[in-house]
Amino acid sequence: MMGFCWSGECGNRPCWGDHYVPCCAGWVGPTVLLCIYGFCSMMRPIEPFLTEFLTGSYKNLTAEQVTRQVYPVWTYSNLVLLVPVLLVTDFLRYKPVIILQGITYVTTMLLILFGSGVHLAQLAFFCYSVAMAADVAYFSYIYTMVHPRYYQRVTSYVKGAILLGYAVGALLAQLLVSLGGVSLGCLAFITLISVSVALLTSFLLPMPKTSLFYKGTDSAQHGASDEGSPDSEDFSIWAKSKTAAEHVGGKFRGFVLDCKECYSSVAMLFYCIWSATGTCGFYQVSAYIQLFWLHIQPGNFTAYNGGVDAFSTLTGAAASVAVGHMSVEWSVWGELVLGGFTFLVAGAIFLMDLTNNIWISYMCYSLFKTVYLQLSTICTFQIAKTLSRTRYALVFGMNSFVNQVLQSVLTAIVINSLQLGITLQYFVYASFFAAISLLFTVRGVYTVLHMKRPTGGNQAERATNLPEGSRP
Repeated sequence: MMGFCWSGECGNRPCWGDHYVPCCAGWVGPTVLLCIYGFCSMMRPIEPFLTEFLTGSYKNLTAEQVTRQVYPVWTYSNLVLLVPVLLVTDFLRYKPVIILQGITYVTTMLLILFGSGVHLAQLAFFCYSVAMAADVAYFSYIYTMVHPRYYQRVTSYVKGAILLGYAVGALLAQLLVSLGGVSLGCLAFITLISVSVALLTSFLLPMPKTSLFYKGTDSAQHGASDEGSPDSEDFSIWAKSKTAAEHVGGKFRGFVLDCKECYSSVAMLFYCIWSATGTCGFYQVSAYIQLFWLHIQPGNFTAYNGGVDAFSTLTGAAASVAVGHMSVEWSVWGELVLGGFTFLVAGAIFLMDLTNNIWISYMCYSLFKTVYLQLSTICTFQIAKTLSRTRYALVFGMNSFVNQVLQSVLTAIVINSLQLGITLQYFVYASFFAAISLLFTVRGVYTVLHMKRPTGGNQAERATNLPEGSRP
């Protein structure tokens, strides 16, 4: 007889009822629960029609208020919250932060449903920014619960769960609005139910016994306590405080050295640049796309925002999977691929900005999102394969922070300072991607010419420029 391990402990130890379990059983339970949580937390039918909900008869906010006062709250709050949440997440061992994320999702929907006025809408988007900052817990939790041999598999599952949840929510919204004549208020209630199920699921997640960053903290403190004589309680407190201070100092020095080591590779530095800048542009375009469509769509038009979101998410997921099966010499062609396809992204946004046809705009946005998800996947695995696992959180966290800084700067200049109209905003975003494309095309051409020289030492030279974590 064989037990089923939900605790994450597996291997050659008895897990349940004194029965041995195969090592694969230990990752099944936590992964299933986390995927259910991810699916339900992202299955938000109101999201494709949120701008219409806020500016319509339900909340009676103006498009100007939503653009200048409500949506920017999410960008600025996320910048402030990202680093503290990142540090607290690892210290609290992920589960409490996932629960906090579920609570803030529910709070956001309650405020959107029952609140009125600009201030409560701003509070709702502040709560939403807390939930978004806590995403790091969702993606980090599973790595503390499973053996490293299952990392690739569980990563695909948990990422697939959120993409599927978003696509199902968007498609459900479109079908209910277009075919069922369901009101946007009902979509908001369905969203509230979905995120409430996610919150309940988060309580069932097993608590990790270790963290990825603070491993060794407890042992170091215990070691210091044992070395000192326990004759005096004051001495014990002093020893623990000294050990904690030394530990923090050591971690900071290690952080600086890790940053220097990780970004010493020019190739990886460029992938990180694209990851930060590309994500910044993607979120800026996505955040205001509903306002853009509201601006150009004809009167009495049935919006197909949900269908477009569902289609672009599914095609983006398919493109991301296809990238994993492509046989390309990424060390040679990767930067040029990024430059060429980023130019396609810039062209799609330019065309979307120039046209007044809502259907062309829908097609351009679908192309934009599909290509972005594909390029984001390329950057992610190119960065990950050159790093040791202990540096994943450092590099991806730094990329997220730079992304948030750029988003805040763009929002402050384009929306709050210059107060550009919605079409001019998208001209700026298209120009932003065009600049990224130019940078990576020039860099890609240089890399190809440099790597294709007949001298035999170039590839070896490039390999030695990678961080230590990537070397065998």
